[in-house]
Amino acid sequence: MNKNILLNFFYRNKFKYIIGLIFVFLSSYIQTLFPKVLGNTIDILKKNNFSMISVKKNILYIVLIAFFTFLLTYIWRNLIIGTGRTLECYLREKLFNKFQELSPEFYNNEKVGNLIAYAINDISAVRITFGPSIAMTVNGLTVCLSSIYSMIFSISLKLTLLCLAPIPFIVIIMIKISRLIRARFTTVQESFGNISDRVNENINGIRVIKSYVEEEKEVENFEKLNDAMAIANLRMVRVSSTLSPIIELCFSLSFCANLIIGGNMVLKGTVSLGDFVAFNTYLAMIMAPVMSIGRILVIFQRGMASLKRLNKIFSTKKDILDGEKSINIPLKGNIEIRNLSFKYKDTDIKTLKNINLSIKKGELIGIIGKTGSGKSTLVNLLLKLYNVENGSIAFDGRDINDYTLACIRNNIGYVPQDNFLFSSTIKDNIKFFKDVYDDAAVEKAAKISCIYDTILKFKDGFNTVLGERGINLSGGQKQRVSIARAVIKDPPILILDDALSAVDTITETNIIENLKLFRNEKTSIIIAHRLSAVKNADKIIVLNKGEIAEIGSHKELLAKGGIYYDIYKEQYEDKK
Repeated sequence: MNKNILLNFFYRNKFKYIIGLIFVFLSSYIQTLFPKVLGNTIDILKKNNFSMISVKKNILYIVLIAFFTFLLTYIWRNLIIGTGRTLECYLREKLFNKFQELSPEFYNNEKVGNLIAYAINDISAVRITFGPSIAMTVNGLTVCLSSIYSMIFSISLKLTLLCLAPIPFIVIIMIKISRLIRARFTTVQESFGNISDRVNENINGIRVIKSYVEEEKEVENFEKLNDAMAIANLRMVRVSSTLSPIIELCFSLSFCANLIIGGNMVLKGTVSLGDFVAFNTYLAMIMAPVMSIGRILVIFQRGMASLKRLNKIFSTKKDILDGEKSINIPLKGNIEIRNLSFKYKDTDIKTLKNINLSIKKGELIGIIGKTGSGKSTLVNLLLKLYNVENGSIAFDGRDINDYTLACIRNNIGYVPQDNFLFSSTIKDNIKFFKDVYDDAAVEKAAKISCIYDTILKFKDGFNTVLGERGINLSGGQKQRVSIARAVIKDPPILILDDALSAVDTITETNIIENLKLFRNEKTSIIIAHRLSAVKNADKIIVLNKGEIAEIGSHKELLAKGGIYYDIYKEQYEDKK
């Protein structure tokens, strides 16, 4: 992970961590006073003429130890664990911001399930590592060191060394096992990502799955992924579950040694009964932190594995950056494309070849071509979703790289092929959750996109809540809501990327006429497969295999008898 992200958080919250850890130390140290007081009380009670005042005094000490342990623990848990939750929130915000920065190329190579796993499981693992596990570490060290000190200097060095002899072996075993846990936890996280991706894909495509009666096959595929995750979890559990039995076995030997050797010392009078009980209590107190070392190592290794996975995201550099002198000004709508060629990184085939095109402010431009001709790629470059590396694109006489990304995308209204709608009201979807648009603007945009009358037929009108991805709307209705979302911006440049494919030809014609009427001084670009969507454009560009094959009006292109004419025959004359 980018070190600055974590360091920045720790710097801002350093006092919470410092004060919290001080309170962890104090509460842990106070706990270790209990065995001493308990042993002293037993020695007092063993005497024939013991003082009840001394017993009551020790009882008061025990009550005070319990009270201050509770109070200090409450404070440090709020500080340390609370700050851990703040870290979790901080990392999720940073991760979400990073997701917004990354280019489409990144998302082409990543599964949605993996991205969800980063945001939920991995960040949660990091939170536990830098929250509870830090407190557990300080608590364990304080209890162990304080207890061992008291055992050596207040009771018996010999007994302490004999009883604690297994601990170094426990630590060595834990370190070796923790390395295996780290590797296996990474596999678990990857399996979780695969399952999340499958569930997400299945839910989004449930209609297609049912229409093809593929439910059983989908269940089989899910079972395979689920079994793979179960196996990955079991492999990790087999390793992590060995820690507790090993620790318990070693401490059982320690208690046995104490009973035999310590018991003899009590009989010989070298150790008092109270010290013997105190020693056993110290031993029991040490056992808990040593056992927690195993848990801490597991948490730490999980956290490190998650940090490594998150680093993959945070270290991914943005492909497209604003220049130092990039400007953010309103665009007029003039577009100039010169000698533009483009190929995607994963192929040597050029998607666009030597494109030269001039679009004037206020023109309605149609772009048509077969699938794979480069239409959507041209749009992606106009939106600067990819860098222009060969040739140039200019807006109003300035190179595209002279403008900030925000400038370009704020001045262009874009309706993609894949119409994404949010699970909110129709009004929110058209406004894109922005309060700058009033109801009149929403209604106007709906009328231009010919969805107004349809919306009014719904029971709640513009306040109708849409299902996941607008599932309760038809394909044509989704497209028209998406067009309204772009139109409400009233941008200098509007691009419809095959955004009329699901509407009937009459509605299509009405939408285009509305765009010409309400956007007569602004640039509009319509990309389509159907000629009916572009035939009334001022200029039609025909793309073929990444090149401009023809340019002209509907009549001019028909007269040429070229590719456009062939498409016309396919769509009109053959139907007749």
